[in-house]
Amino acid sequence: MNDMTKTGWEAEATKIRFRDRAFIDGKYVPAASGKTFDSINPATGAVLAQIASCDAADIDLAVRAARRAFEDGRWSGKTPGERKEILLRLANLIRENLTELALLESLDMGKLVQDAAAIDVPGAAGVFQWYAEAIDKVYDEIAPTGSGNLAMIRREALGVIAAVVPWNFPLDMAAWKCAPALAMGNSVILKPAEQSPLSALRLAELASQAGIPDGVFNVVPGYGETAGKALGLHPDIDCVAFTGSTEVGKLFLTYSGQSNMKQIWLECGGKSPNLIFADCDDLDAAADMAAFGIFFNQGEVCSANSRLLVQKPIADVFIEKMKARAGRYVPGNPLDPASTMGAIVDEKQTARIASFLDYGRANARLVAGGNRVTVDGKGCFIEPSIFADVRPDDRLSKEEIFGPVLAISTFETEDEAVHIANDSIYGLAASVWTSNLSRAHRMIDRLKVGTVSVNTVDALSPMTPFGGFKQSGIGRDLSLHAFDKFSGLKTAWIKY
Repeated sequence: MNDMTKTGWEAEATKIRFRDRAFIDGKYVPAASGKTFDSINPATGAVLAQIASCDAADIDLAVRAARRAFEDGRWSGKTPGERKEILLRLANLIRENLTELALLESLDMGKLVQDAAAIDVPGAAGVFQWYAEAIDKVYDEIAPTGSGNLAMIRREALGVIAAVVPWNFPLDMAAWKCAPALAMGNSVILKPAEQSPLSALRLAELASQAGIPDGVFNVVPGYGETAGKALGLHPDIDCVAFTGSTEVGKLFLTYSGQSNMKQIWLECGGKSPNLIFADCDDLDAAADMAAFGIFFNQGEVCSANSRLLVQKPIADVFIEKMKARAGRYVPGNPLDPASTMGAIVDEKQTARIASFLDYGRANARLVAGGNRVTVDGKGCFIEPSIFADVRPDDRLSKEEIFGPVLAISTFETEDEAVHIANDSIYGLAASVWTSNLSRAHRMIDRLKVGTVSVNTVDALSPMTPFGGFKQSGIGRDLSLHAFDKFSGLKTAWIKY
C-alpha cells in the first residue's frame, strides 16, 4: 500500500460498508435495547455509523453463547492442529483485507492510514499467525516423582474470556488478547472501545469466514459503564483481559471481587522515561527515536516515551535536536500519505491534552508546538509539543497525558537518573541511550519496568512479553507467557 495516493485512499474509503451491529453467536444483531451510539471520524467530525450500544442484556446473551460453545467442544474440543489451521486462515484473511481494515482504523480513531497499513494490520495478522503456529508446540509436563507415581501437569483452557481493548490500536490490541485466548481453546467476548468499534466488528466476520464456530468469538460494542461493567460483573465469565487506563483497571479488580473472583489481567497506564546519557555515541539517532517514541500515533501509546531525561552536558544540544524533529511531525489529513501526524481520537481527549498544554505554558518552558490546530478548518488535532525545564515532580512528569506532549528534565549522575525514572506510579517501559555496555546492564537491572530498550525505544515483538510493574498492570501480553493468562494448570496424580 506504499504507493497509494490520497485520492486512492479516499476512493477506497467510499466503498466501505460499516458493520454496525453486535456479533453474537455467529450473526450480527442489534442491541436488545435498540440503542445506538455514533462512530465519529475525529479528523472531520463526520458520523461514520450508528453502532449497537450493548448493555447487560446483550452481554448475558453473548456469555450464554460463548459458554455453550465452550462446553460442547465445537472449538475447545478441536485438536491444537485444527485450531492452528483455522487461525492461520484468519491471519491470511486479515492480510487479504488490509486496505479495508487500515481504513477502518484510520477513519474511526484518526491514525495515519499509512501507519495502519504498514504497521497495525500486518502486526495483527502476524500475532494471529504466531499464536496459531505456537499452540501445537506448547507441551504439558511430567513432575519428578518416586517410583510407582506419575504426576502430570496439564494446561487447560479457562472457558469464557472477556477481552476489553482500547482505542489507540484497536485491531492490534484485539489480536494481542484474542489470538492466544482462542489458540488455547477458549471462547472469547471482545469489547472494543466505543471510540473505535469498526475494525473489531469486521474482524468477527473474518473469524467466522476462517472457520471459527458460532459462539466462539463474539463482539459487543458499547460504553465502559454499561457493556464493560456488565462483563466485569458477569458471574459466568472466567477471565477479563483489559488494556486501558489504570483508573478503569482498578474498576475491573473491584468488579471481580463483587462477583465470581474471575481472573483479571491488566495492561494499564505508563509514563515511560527515555534516558539520554552524555556517552551516547549517536545523538541524532537518539533524537530521531525519541521523537518517534512520543509523536508516533499522536502520542496515544501506553508505553510512549513521554519523559525525556537528558544528562546536563548534552542537554542544550539535545533539546535543539528535539525541537527540529518536532517540526517534522505535522498534523494532517490521515488519508494523505504526505501527513506525518494524524488526529486525536475524539473531542474529549483533544480537550484533555489541550488543558495540559495550557498548564505547561504556565509552568515550564515551551520548546515546540503547544497548540490545538485544525486541518481544513476542522478536526481534533494537536501539534507535537515539547516542554523543557520540567521538574521531576511536576504534573507534566507524573500524569499520563496520552498525546504528543514531551516533558524534558535533566540529570547529572546515573543515580539521579534512576531515581527520577523510577519515581512514578507506573512501570511499563523505559529506554536508555549509552555506548557503555556496563551502564546499559546497570540500567536494565535498576529500572523498575517491564521492558528496557537500549539504544532504541519501545521495542516489542510477538516473541517477547509486554506489560509492566506497579500501576501499569498485572500479567503480560505477547510471547508464550500470554498463554498463562488464558489457561489453568491441572495436576493429575496416578499411583500405580
